[in-house]
This record gives sequence, structure tokens and C-alpha cells, in this order.
Amino acid sequence: PIRALALVPKEQPTIKAFSPGQFAWLNLRSSPWELQDHPFSISSSPALLPRIEMTIKPLGDFTATVGDVPVGQTAWLDGPFGVFSTDRYPDAPGFVYVAGGIGITPVMSMLRALADQGDQRPLWLFYANPDWNSVTFREELDDLASQLDLTIIHVVEEPSPDYSGLTGLLDVTILIRHLPDERPAGFRYFLCGPVPLTDAAEAALVEMGVIPSHIRTELFELA
Repeated sequence: PIRALALVPKEQPTIKAFSPGQFAWLNLRSSPWELQDHPFSISSSPALLPRIEMTIKPLGDFTATVGDVPVGQTAWLDGPFGVFSTDRYPDAPGFVYVAGGIGITPVMSMLRALADQGDQRPLWLFYANPDWNSVTFREELDDLASQLDLTIIHVVEEPSPDYSGLTGLLDVTILIRHLPDERPAGFRYFLCGPVPLTDAAEAALVEMGVIPSHIRTELFELA
């Protein structure tokens, strides 16, 4: 199961401000000098500071142990890092997000921050998952859609009998069907997930006429 790891500083202030979508290196060892850091996107909004949340799926040796971390354990953070953030484009007329699986975490940070700011620019989220039960933040995404001008398009590869949404793999046909034909040139596009998904989405967007420099991609690896 996916775990939410909440971190609160022991002393104030010890956590730097961050831009939604950035990541930090996490160390759960006894010392910050042990070479056991792992990079994770911050999934919370900066408005939640000094509390920081990371949403972690057990995909490798380290992430499989996150659910066993006891309350009160010391954690070390190094960051924030990265340029994968809507904050870098304050004048953009809107944003399009393409996420796969746990690649939704930096997108959630951005959506939560936009909701906290009362932002009403048009937003689209294309969210691909193996099946409907794998959709992380499903209820909260619905809630965010009621606060933001957010259109959510779920795509699942293996639908259950009661699933009535889009199925298969995210491709250019789905993007064309759900994005408006006329989009301002300043729209920005954020892609996060497994390499096959982000490669396919980037190629599809370029085929649709999106300027490559307006596309930002972040890849998720096993940890």
C-alpha cells in the first residue's frame, strides 16, 4: 500500500520554503552523513509548512520499509531541488499534467498549492494507472476539481467490470479528444511517471504542435 510520510521539524525554523513540485533527498538513518539518501517528491502544498509530506509507493528495497517507520523517528532532509514546478511560470495561462502511477505526487503538490492560492486558470490532468484501485488520491482529486478549474481524465490499462472510463494506454488520440483545439501558446505541460508513458506523452504533445521547450518531464525510478 502507498504510504504518506509526514515530517515536522524538531526546532523552528529548520525547513526551507519550497516550490510545489520540487523534491528532497530523504535519509531515515541515524546520521545525516550515512550515504543512504533517496529522492522523493514533496506531495504537500507549501502552505502546510513547516510540515512536509511525501507520498511513497513500495517499489524497491528502501520504499518497502517506509511503512515500518515509527512515529517520532528522526529523518534528515536535503533540499529542495528541481525546476519541475508551476511556480516557474506565473504568467502561463494554464497547465496540462500527465501523470502515471505514483508520478502523481509532484502534481498533487502543485494542485494543492494552486487550490490554496485560489487559482482559477484552466487545468487538465491525464492520469494513467494499471487499474482503478491503483489510482492514488482519487477522492482528493475529485475535491480539488471542485475547487479548481480542473478537468481530470483517468485512463486505466486493466478495467474492472464496473469501470466506465477510458481504458488502454494514454496516447495522442486521448489527448486530442480532451484538450481544446485552441490553446494559448503559453500553456505549460508537466509529465511525470514511467519512461514509456512520458516518452509517449511528449511525442504526442509535439505531434499536436506543442513547443518542446514548454514541456517539462520528471521520471520516477525504483528506490
